Amino acid sequence: MDAATEHAWTWLGGTTEAAVEYEYVDGVLPARLPVRELARATVGVCSLAAAELLARRNGVPRPRVRVHEGAVATAFVSERHVRVNGREPTVFAPLSRFWRAADGWVRTHANYPHHRERLLHALDTTPERLEAVIAARPAEEVQEVVYAAGGLAVAVVDKPLAPLPLVEVRNTGTRTRTLRAADLPAAGVRVLDLTRVIAGPVATRTLGLLGADVLRIDAPSLPEDDLCDTGFGKRSALRDLAVDGLDDLLDQADVVVTGYRPGALDRFGLAPEALLERRPSLVVAQLDAWGWTGPWASRRGFDSLVQAGSGIAAVESDGERPGVLPAQALDHGTGYLLAAAVLRALADGTGRHIRLSLAGTASWLLHDLEPGRRGGAPYASDDWVATIGTADGELRHALPPVHYEGCPRTWAGPPTRWGDSRPEWNAQ
Repeated sequence: MDAATEHAWTWLGGTTEAAVEYEYVDGVLPARLPVRELARATVGVCSLAAAELLARRNGVPRPRVRVHEGAVATAFVSERHVRVNGREPTVFAPLSRFWRAADGWVRTHANYPHHRERLLHALDTTPERLEAVIAARPAEEVQEVVYAAGGLAVAVVDKPLAPLPLVEVRNTGTRTRTLRAADLPAAGVRVLDLTRVIAGPVATRTLGLLGADVLRIDAPSLPEDDLCDTGFGKRSALRDLAVDGLDDLLDQADVVVTGYRPGALDRFGLAPEALLERRPSLVVAQLDAWGWTGPWASRRGFDSLVQAGSGIAAVESDGERPGVLPAQALDHGTGYLLAAAVLRALADGTGRHIRLSLAGTASWLLHDLEPGRRGGAPYASDDWVATIGTADGELRHALPPVHYEGCPRTWAGPPTRWGDSRPEWNAQ
């Protein structure tokens, strides 16, 4: 057992020994910061939480938990392994990058068309002139002007952000629905998935792997790229919350997972306090970018931006320009931690309000983790990649890294297309 796993298990409220065995390999997730340790620990505690829930449901000893670092490293860059009929996705759009400002550097995110438009509108420029426009202005000024216009830009900082909690948990004291004996830890659990991009979808696809009925709901006005691997383990449906709401789905849900900035869903009756007042037995798990208090709590953010604004990009710098982690490790790591926190809540059997953030995971990486064991057999990602037929053709994808004795090796079927399902629960 390594220290990072013990630390994460303690944050999750684990009361039993964090007995996770690791199979180590060489050459995974190299970085100045202990990214390898973060990745391994987050998958380890998720696997342990799954094994614990399965054991409690069935009244049997906890199955052996053994996690392979090759599977972890491959899964942490899963978006890079995706191919559909040989086509590969665009991980970062051309305007999502570091730019030299007058007094430092700025990181922008413009993968979605509306963020690209807001970035250019805020700086009154074109893609061809954007580099010169940013170079003429201070980094923090660019950050604030773009933010005020609804865009995404963050000045690269040298000083690590102040320590933040890794996981925040509040119990309601109300018992959750009793879960019967089952072959999979989350079998029969209904998860309402209100997340996008990577971190939240990683959590919910993991819950789907483990047997949950995961129903993802998106607004019709915010289409998602089908050329991705975050649709595994769930169904995708569309609903305009301003018109129809989610009352019918909430009445039968066990878990609600949200991945929007604080307050963004409150007007639809989806504030955690409102949800738990209505159903104290719910497990409500929230994820955001910058944490839940402070001046940046309400800001939008993505992994790359949190790396820039937390001090990670400065630590990983080559001396000439800011650097990046070898994976979107804040996204993936937070996703596995969120899934683990939900599984622990179900194992404990009480309604719960859970909060995590990319900034909290960044803080853990910067302040609490140390480089650990090295060595082991050479790493080959091909061992952890598979293909499956979909409506759009053959999909090449990374296999899930979560593992305990008897755990499914992969999802039960291919990912559904965006918006291709009805907004209703499966019959039980």
